[in-house]
Amino acid sequence: MDVSDVERATGAAIELASALELSVDEARILSNSNKLGLRLLPCEVFARVAFKGEEVFESELAIAQGLARTQSPVAALDPRVEPRVYDRDGFAVTFWRYYEPVAGELPAEDYARALERLHDGMAQLGVEVPRFTERVAEAQRLVVNPQLSPRLQAADRELLDVTLRSCVRAIDERSSPEQLLHGEPHPGNVLETSQGPLFVDLETCCRGPVEFDLAHVPEAVSASYSGADDDLVCECRRLVLAMVAAWRWDSRDQFPNGERAGRALLGALHAGPPWPTLDAVMSAG
Repeated sequence: MDVSDVERATGAAIELASALELSVDEARILSNSNKLGLRLLPCEVFARVAFKGEEVFESELAIAQGLARTQSPVAALDPRVEPRVYDRDGFAVTFWRYYEPVAGELPAEDYARALERLHDGMAQLGVEVPRFTERVAEAQRLVVNPQLSPRLQAADRELLDVTLRSCVRAIDERSSPEQLLHGEPHPGNVLETSQGPLFVDLETCCRGPVEFDLAHVPEAVSASYSGADDDLVCECRRLVLAMVAAWRWDSRDQFPNGERAGRALLGALHAGPPWPTLDAVMSAG
């Protein structure tokens, strides 16, 4: 969000929280892309704010509540307010518990075990979510339409188009079991807390093989995950690099330093296998 939208979104979250009798003297921005993440003080609430109609918060809330019943490692909704999507001034807002982060790097084994527990809990939920191929299709629409990605060069456009199509075909040919997935369980969406690792941002949930989720995590984490198909992880890793690259060239993309990240991702695809992990490319770029 730009500066003016951030101010309006923050004001909407504060007004809603105050109306719900949560004490708010300060709002600190923790994240800002297409959605805004705010820490509200002193009530210690994490507010997620998005433009109304540009979010799927209802689905996210339903999945979070279902996973809480299975004691899965996910961030909890704030228990002091009704668990629903609130509207104010053109924004949608949800309220979650704020977790103070624990210093230090999350060990790969702990990350992997938490993701296994998350997948076990997700396998018990009967919610309807799109298959991962719908997210691929969104990336393909950006790639094939120069009006949506005007700065993407022709050779790179062809590379992404071919990669997206061939990856989906290769994944489908493996006929792997599919289930509910997080969709983007990368390090930015897992918190190290006093309660252990907790996953956040369930708005990206989709259905597919667990290897699709593993393609988003560091290599040491996927290597520690039990029972994964290593070849399928590699194919999904290539797919994720292409998908994220396509999103970075979207003319509407608000990711910080998005074009630089897009170039780094394209460079990894041009370089060929072995396919690096998403975090490795982004940190190097």
